Amino acid sequence: MHTISILGLGWLGEPLGEKLQQMGYQVKGSTTNEEKLERLQKKELNPSLLQFCPHPQGERYQGLFETDILFVNLPPRTRRLPDTFHPEQIKFIKEMATQAGVKKLIYVSATSVYPDQNQTAFENDHLDLENTGNKALLNAENILRSGKSFDLTIIRYGGLLGVDRIPGRYFSGKEDVQGDTPVNYIHRDDAVNLAAWIISQALWNEIFNGVAPEHPVRREIYEKNAKDLGFAPPKNYSKEIIPYKVISPEKIIKTGYEFKIPNPLDFWYEKKKQ
Repeated sequence: MHTISILGLGWLGEPLGEKLQQMGYQVKGSTTNEEKLERLQKKELNPSLLQFCPHPQGERYQGLFETDILFVNLPPRTRRLPDTFHPEQIKFIKEMATQAGVKKLIYVSATSVYPDQNQTAFENDHLDLENTGNKALLNAENILRSGKSFDLTIIRYGGLLGVDRIPGRYFSGKEDVQGDTPVNYIHRDDAVNLAAWIISQALWNEIFNGVAPEHPVRREIYEKNAKDLGFAPPKNYSKEIIPYKVISPEKIIKTGYEFKIPNPLDFWYEKKKQ
């Protein structure tokens, strides 16, 4: 039985852990929330309390790095922390993984690393600190890739939505909302399944975009959310034309992965969480 450690048993990591258990993997993971420990333990996800500040702080977390596969799922939180913070977190994780002899690592990045320049973005596009849309994530990717002693796969997810994350609700009743650019979303079900697919198919030393194949414009999403879930749509939409990007999921599809919900207009949500 292979062991998988998930750094970050949160909105994505917890259901991924449950999925991997069903597939026969032994799962353990970390949380920064002490109140979640009991629930995660009942699910046999073997949680440890751990956060990177950017250095590691927690309890009984060393065993997380004694694993066949390390899944690193730490939100960079660049809106309230400097661009240097997340790369420092990743430096500590890389050092701990290397010292523990981890052989395989998956890093959760995001499609925000691609620039907004009216393009279709692919995994082999040239990115550097001058053109990237997210310096923190690109620096973190580069840290993991440089002089590594483990197999590394990077998943660049689009907007992680579905369940209780309803895009239209964020803009309900607001004015001057951007509505005419295409979305790059992925439902949590597909985000979980895609990560599990990469692991089960041993797709190592690759970069994959994790984005639903269809890209409706934002206005369509917001209006449909409002109609389906019973809240106000945006009051009005901006007429400003802004740069955008369309993220291609072609590479992961070519491996045989089939999206469960290919169109963001079909995402399901928990209505009780309104």
